[in-house]
Amino acid sequence: MTSPNPYGTPAASTTDPAPARPLHKRVLVWVGGTALLLTGALIGSAGDDGQETGAAKAAPATTVTARSTVTAPATPEPAPTVTKTLKAQPEPAPTVTVTVTKTARANTAAGTSTSGGGTNKSTGGSGTARSNTGTCSIVSNAGNCYSAGQFCRNADHGARTTTSAGTPITCSYRSKAWRWTS
Repeated sequence: MTSPNPYGTPAASTTDPAPARPLHKRVLVWVGGTALLLTGALIGSAGDDGQETGAAKAAPATTVTARSTVTAPATPEPAPTVTKTLKAQPEPAPTVTVTVTKTARANTAAGTSTSGGGTNKSTGGSGTARSNTGTCSIVSNAGNCYSAGQFCRNADHGARTTTSAGTPITCSYRSKAWRWTS
């Protein structure tokens, strides 16, 4: 009877199991296998392929040890650089004294006189002369005298001169600038 479930356990067989091999055939298989094993062992040990066995000649084993030491030349590490920083101090400016002397010219007009025919004609002018009470030894680029409080040129630092009134003034550093001071 067949089971309705194909994945279930099969039903037991009612037929006899297959007859086993006869004993004489089983013995022959064992004897043949043992014979082949022994034959291979004899051929393998009896063959001399030019190799010597370890028992025939015992030689001490040689051990080679190689050591190599590589030493690089020692280079010192750079040491820290110490730098001392100094505050820059302005150098004192050299004292420059420039003396320029100018002579004042008097502008005078000379009179002419002519005589003749009873008329006396006289042409003349009173001379107008600029009178400077002081002499400016240092003048501006425009040719004028400096006065106290004005800025000095770079070339005049530390110099002395006079104003147009004759008062002595000096170019000195005051109020964060170079000025003419009395």
